[in-house]
Amino acid sequence: MKVVALSGGVGGARFVHGLAQVLSPDELTVIVNTGDDFEHWGLWISPDLDTVMYSLAGLGDEVQGWGRKDESFVTLEELRRLGAPAWFRLGDRDLSTHLFRTMRLREGASLTEVTTSLCRSNGVGPTVLPMCDAPRPTRLDVPGLGVLDFQSWLVTHRGPAPTAVLLGSPAPEPSPAVREAIEGCDLVLIGPSNPYVSIDPITTLPGLTDLLQARPVVAVSPLIGGRAVKGPLAEMMPSLSGRQAGNEAIASHYRAFLRALVVAPGEAVPGLVCLETNTLMRDLDDRRRLAEETLRFAVQT
Repeated sequence: MKVVALSGGVGGARFVHGLAQVLSPDELTVIVNTGDDFEHWGLWISPDLDTVMYSLAGLGDEVQGWGRKDESFVTLEELRRLGAPAWFRLGDRDLSTHLFRTMRLREGASLTEVTTSLCRSNGVGPTVLPMCDAPRPTRLDVPGLGVLDFQSWLVTHRGPAPTAVLLGSPAPEPSPAVREAIEGCDLVLIGPSNPYVSIDPITTLPGLTDLLQARPVVAVSPLIGGRAVKGPLAEMMPSLSGRQAGNEAIASHYRAFLRALVVAPGEAVPGLVCLETNTLMRDLDDRRRLAEETLRFAVQT
């Protein structure tokens, strides 16, 4: 079975890590949001790509959910001392990833090619693909603050509720590898990621909604009891959807292509095929269990 997983954020990366425990590397392709990519200290940073890569490689910081484990921050502190902007925490080990990516991009390699090389070097088995090779920055319109770049919105301002999410326009084409992965898969899984800033940047690329409509698509809800495990999704939903935070809003948002939804116990959506199970991923066993249950449910649906 060929499975494509759409991923962004910490929850998406943890779910993908679970899938990698129960699928062989040639059965799993991960398409990752790059709407939060940005340039910092002259380096090209791809936070969601790196979180997925570090998770799959067993190198991620399990407490934070992002960055490298056993990290040090000597370079950050020295740059802070010199007066450089230090609001975005880049660790010393993490810097090697960004230096290599920036160097290869300046040499003319595509982001897809660079990501493949980084994943191979870090021992990642499944295929990891950026959603596209051209920039598509996500911005957010926040009352009182105006239009903010994604990292400024999330890191500096702690994710206040926006009235609009502005995806880069015109949208670039998805990479040929992304198209081929979806066209050739048996199943598409959407991880427990923020629909607006982690999944929409992927699914709104030209032609992708049509491709998804031709495949069985099952999503894992990022909400438990109307709250996100991590991140500001619950606070965003009323202003963006006109609905209270909950699985009905999630299902409505994905209605163009969604076949079924995995939710916490007692939180099924009327009229939609749902699997009710524990969706909280505290450790690797939880990730593996949720992946197994989601795959079994998706195949039977």
